[in-house]
Amino acid sequence: MAVNQVIKIGTRDSELALWQANTVKNQLENLGFQVELFPVKSTGDLNLDQPLYEMGITGIFTKTLDVALIKGEIDVAVHSMKDVPTQLPKGVMQAAVLPRANVKDILIHKGTDFLKEEKGVIATGSLRRKAQWLNKYPTHEVENLRGNVNTRLQKLSDSQTWNGAIFAAAGLERIDLKPENYSDLDWMIPAPAQGAMLAVCMENNSFCQEALAQLNHYETEVCVTIEREFLRALEGGCTAPIGALAKIEGNEVHFKGALFSLDGKQKVSIEQRISLDDASGFGKKCAQEVLDKGGQPILEELRKIL
Repeated sequence: MAVNQVIKIGTRDSELALWQANTVKNQLENLGFQVELFPVKSTGDLNLDQPLYEMGITGIFTKTLDVALIKGEIDVAVHSMKDVPTQLPKGVMQAAVLPRANVKDILIHKGTDFLKEEKGVIATGSLRRKAQWLNKYPTHEVENLRGNVNTRLQKLSDSQTWNGAIFAAAGLERIDLKPENYSDLDWMIPAPAQGAMLAVCMENNSFCQEALAQLNHYETEVCVTIEREFLRALEGGCTAPIGALAKIEGNEVHFKGALFSLDGKQKVSIEQRISLDDASGFGKKCAQEVLDKGGQPILEELRKIL
């Protein structure tokens, strides 16, 4: 690609995805590059009735963009990193991890009195959120909720039976949709790489590689690498009930992770610290500890279903 050529950024066409793609576009333009957006519909956006895990596609929100990238229709794809499979397609590379936003899950609710009661109905399309909610509130019900952020907020508002729904704080904050009636779920371990944005390009596209490298945020990259390594070592896809969060504190990395059964009744967790200098392979070591502490049978059960 010649210097004066335009970098085509592919993105899903939801409000949040466009916000993310525009963020990368603006930063590249500030560096002097010419950029245009190329919105596409993903399979995950088109089928809103079926639970994600039933659709059986790895990287359901990223696959359409991957195909466009490999075909050369776009030069760069921008994703919510938590939606990206740990194994990128052949020829596609991680080119930039942008500074991380809020990592928390939050509950958008219609009053919190139900949290003290046996009966409660929560909506989420995430097996990780469902499992953690049932682990804490075993008598509650969890119903499937799919769609982009705007669609899910509307479905919650329209529902006569749901007490609340779980969202990633980062998505709502990015497009200024975080309502007043929310609670931080400080006890819920986020998805690996939650709150982080990823830009990918082809390995043979050195122009885009060099452009995007200027956007990479080292601390975020270190943390999400550990989290995704943990996920991959447990052989869990993006939909598996696995939480992971790494934080750099001084010259140490603090990590907590957990694996859950789908009904939330079984949980194997880990919390460890390591020197930043020794962080290579840390996620894999933590995953091995989870397996050794009783995670293996939980994983075997999950594989029969997912």
